Amino acid sequence: MLSPRRWLYLTHRWLGIAVCLLMAMWFVSGVVMMYVGYPKLTQAERLAHLPELKLPDGCCIAPALAAKAGSPPGEKGAEGRGGRGGREGTEIRLAMLADRPVWFVSSGRRGTASVDAVSGEVAKAFDGDHAQRAARAFAPGTTPRLVETTQQDIFTVSRALDPHRPLHLVALDDAEGTELYVSSRTGEVVRDSTRLERGWNWLGSILHWFYPLKGEWFDSWRADAIIYTSLAGSVLALLGIWVGILRWRVRGRFKSGSKSPYRDGWMKWHHVAGLLFGLVTLTWVFSGLMSMNPWKIFDGPGVRPDASVLAGVKLERARFALTPQEAIARAGLPVRELAIRFFDGKAWYVAHGPDGSTRLLDAGDAKATPLAAFDESRLRALAESLLPGHKPVRFERLDAYDNYYYARRPHTMTGHVERKLPIYRVTYDDPANTWVHLDPRTGTIQGRLDDRGRVKRWLFAFLHSFDGWGWPDHRPLWDVALIVLSLGGLVVSAGGVVIGWRRLKRKAGASTAAVLPSGRTPDGVVAGD
Repeated sequence: MLSPRRWLYLTHRWLGIAVCLLMAMWFVSGVVMMYVGYPKLTQAERLAHLPELKLPDGCCIAPALAAKAGSPPGEKGAEGRGGRGGREGTEIRLAMLADRPVWFVSSGRRGTASVDAVSGEVAKAFDGDHAQRAARAFAPGTTPRLVETTQQDIFTVSRALDPHRPLHLVALDDAEGTELYVSSRTGEVVRDSTRLERGWNWLGSILHWFYPLKGEWFDSWRADAIIYTSLAGSVLALLGIWVGILRWRVRGRFKSGSKSPYRDGWMKWHHVAGLLFGLVTLTWVFSGLMSMNPWKIFDGPGVRPDASVLAGVKLERARFALTPQEAIARAGLPVRELAIRFFDGKAWYVAHGPDGSTRLLDAGDAKATPLAAFDESRLRALAESLLPGHKPVRFERLDAYDNYYYARRPHTMTGHVERKLPIYRVTYDDPANTWVHLDPRTGTIQGRLDDRGRVKRWLFAFLHSFDGWGWPDHRPLWDVALIVLSLGGLVVSAGGVVIGWRRLKRKAGASTAAVLPSGRTPDGVVAGD
């Protein structure tokens, strides 16, 4: 019978042959993703490219009528869900679509409808000609060209784009090779990419996240493929550390004079690199596993905040004494988009500028003056009832980022999520110790974090990118550290690939003697050591 140690060696060997190539791929693609992310259109990019909001005479139909017109057939419309005050998360915003002002009515997962702000007509679909006009408005001075209309390609695998499919792909033919994706459902530009992004992504996110498996019947297997290969990689790294320690001679040396039983070649490189970088290899593969929330381990039964408490009014009962034209004129900034929010029993206009700045105007006050943010005392009072059945135990204002509320660079995986300051954090007395972040600029919830979510923050985000305590801001030290550690992990993984390939070649060829004529075993250990 094989000894337990022999089982350990064999398990590590054959698991390595199966997984090391994937691990090497993850290290290479991870370094690429440090600098080039998967294409996305962030809120900041979208606002910067929107035309200035100019309303013609006769504009605009009332928000309630726009919401009702934009509701799917058979539904009550946003007024039945309270606009931004209901659990469905309906949003209403006014912006220019090419050269026309349009109300965009978003009904959660039901998608977004485009309602002409002058006529009230609901658009059913947008064709390629419109896509080129939208692209020209997005990037003035270019000559957009329709490439194709596609349901999905490798750069649009995100489920967030499902309500917009099919997508019109438009090339701007500019120096950067920019391409835009325009929604056939709403007519908006929903994604952009450059030639550089598309090229590097074949070595970055596309490989890292198994994006070629997205779509069709492969999609149902993709998450499991990542989870179980990451699990196998974690086990492999752990066993490798164990094997490496067992085969390292702490006291004395082998006959070769080395503390490793391997004299030279890939076996020695694999052994030594594994001892030096095995822990970081384990850390990164394991944290990649945690990013997938395997088996829903981070999903808890905790209570969710009730956004209707912040709203305090439904759309059909809200008062609109201030017209959109007046709101734009009084905002004090070049308005790109005018959103409707419900807060503390009133309807409010939120004017968005091209630089991401916002202004609040009370829609029920014909003489409203712009505000930069809602009053802290009102946020504090409303927070008392925000988490059903539980009360706040702490209310604090954050004027600087910390380890749980922080911004990431736009190209990163979560870079599209806005993290503005200041923000208010409310801690509740529920069993999950829930935190809720409230944005005073919009009166909306900017995230919920409980005990399990905080554990995930460390097991995934920190272990995967070492982003605690603001380390990514210490450039280039952070870059050098991650690249060196990644190269170490790559050497470990590449060594496993080479060793595994050689062993498979030997297995496919003639049978090998226990000790080769050179005096070495097939593993490269000197006979007699």
